[in-house]
Amino acid sequence: MNAADTAWILTSTVLVLFMTLPGLALFYAGLVQAKNILSVLMHCMAIACGASVLWFAVGYSIAFGGEGALTGGLGKMFLAGIGRETLYDGTGLPETVFVMFQMTFAIITPALMVGAYVERIKFGAVLLISALWLLIVYAPVAHWVWGGGWLAERGVMDFAGGIVVHVTAGASAGLIAWMLGSRRGFPDQVHPPHAPWMVMVGASMLWVGWFGFNAGSALSSGADAGMAMLVTHLSAATASLVWLTIEWVKFGKPSVVGIVTGTIAGLATITPASGYVGPAGGVILGLAGGFICYFAVDLVKRRFLIDDSLDVLAVHGVGGATGTLLTAFLATTAFGGAGLAEGVSAGGQFVSQLTGVGAVLVWSLVATFVIVKVTGAITGLRIDEDAEMQGLDTAAHGETGYNI
Repeated sequence: MNAADTAWILTSTVLVLFMTLPGLALFYAGLVQAKNILSVLMHCMAIACGASVLWFAVGYSIAFGGEGALTGGLGKMFLAGIGRETLYDGTGLPETVFVMFQMTFAIITPALMVGAYVERIKFGAVLLISALWLLIVYAPVAHWVWGGGWLAERGVMDFAGGIVVHVTAGASAGLIAWMLGSRRGFPDQVHPPHAPWMVMVGASMLWVGWFGFNAGSALSSGADAGMAMLVTHLSAATASLVWLTIEWVKFGKPSVVGIVTGTIAGLATITPASGYVGPAGGVILGLAGGFICYFAVDLVKRRFLIDDSLDVLAVHGVGGATGTLLTAFLATTAFGGAGLAEGVSAGGQFVSQLTGVGAVLVWSLVATFVIVKVTGAITGLRIDEDAEMQGLDTAAHGETGYNI
């Protein structure tokens, strides 16, 4: 066991859980109407609890339990064979620490999807969709890329989850939003965020937690972790400034919600590349993520008329895919990156990256479509109109976020 590496991954695990609870929860809660704040907090909390137990029972085994092309199998169900002193292969980490670190990724990924369907979905549907999605979409894709599966064999580069986390969650969230239907008044009479200050606080927690997400994915406390942290910060800062500038030029007034949305776009875009690129690559990815994700928001909502309420597809899905594809070029030594595998050109790596994004996109959409149909048949999907007008806090949970 390497004590320094173990200490860093223990810290990273705390940081990644901090991203969901409370970071993502507050970020999303501030973006909805006041009458729905508790429902969003409840979604994030319940998903964190459910995903944890599912990861222990079977999710970890599917993702990391073996070396099959499509799945790790069921040999490590209920963490069978993982003792106190067991090390994770190829590292100096106790496997218990690796299990817990990866569990926090399995928690935040379905929680990200909450943003697409807030203010109009049944609570039971949230729980069932999240559980099925974790086992059918997330865990197999994690195996394909990180567990020695077929995309790993093709040399796909995804350091911390551009494909595994952001493409899966973004694509699935967009589809769920489309299948569920729009909120009342969309797109012209949607209420603005009720607490922009809360959005900023949540985004700040996400930014800090993302250091565990990206730098922790080095699985060591060495140089790769240091560079991943640096480029993550640079990308987030750059994309924030891009979003601010676009709003300032376009509307004359830059918004708090706008700048922190840019922050998340920059973080999502750097994620797959964080362990492979240098500082210049971090800045370039921040520029790309800020511009592309900004215009993707308008494309999804105004052109496609999909009520992806909190921009999960446009920010996470598009950002993650953008970063994954650009990694093929920015990881080269010409841009100060760590370099590609021996004998692999940037063009060849781009084909591998595109294959990974395309395959995961198709699987996420097909599997999610089936999951939503099954969930609709069992629990139903959408609350009725009276409950939507009343707000989910009262209608679904019998509580109110503000004593007014």
